Amino acid sequence: SAAQSVARGADGAIQRARFPRRRNWAARILHVLPVTGLAMSLAGDSSVSLTRPWIGLGILFYLPAAGHLEARTLPLERVVGEVIDHDGAASPERGRQLTRSIDTLLVLVAIALVAMVVQF
Repeated sequence: SAAQSVARGADGAIQRARFPRRRNWAARILHVLPVTGLAMSLAGDSSVSLTRPWIGLGILFYLPAAGHLEARTLPLERVVGEVIDHDGAASPERGRQLTRSIDTLLVLVAIALVAMVVQF
């Protein structure tokens, strides 16, 4: 919602409130997903073993999601925050770039989630 507010041209005060100058640790919760998933599959029976294709697909989609988060989304978020601090507000185009990056990340996570729910 912070990126969307920038994309919609929110004023500088709203942008500064939504992009505080600190590291985004909440976004990194994504890195806990494979740890918990692997722990659950190792503790389960054969229906959740690592040989099941849906577990492999979940891991397969985690890797590009984590890479995209660290290589594209979080750096872009930092740039938007720096621009807001320096110029008072970021352009709607920067907000749209960040929104697209977040959408890409969410699509990768959603594909993994669907695979986990369907359990083919």
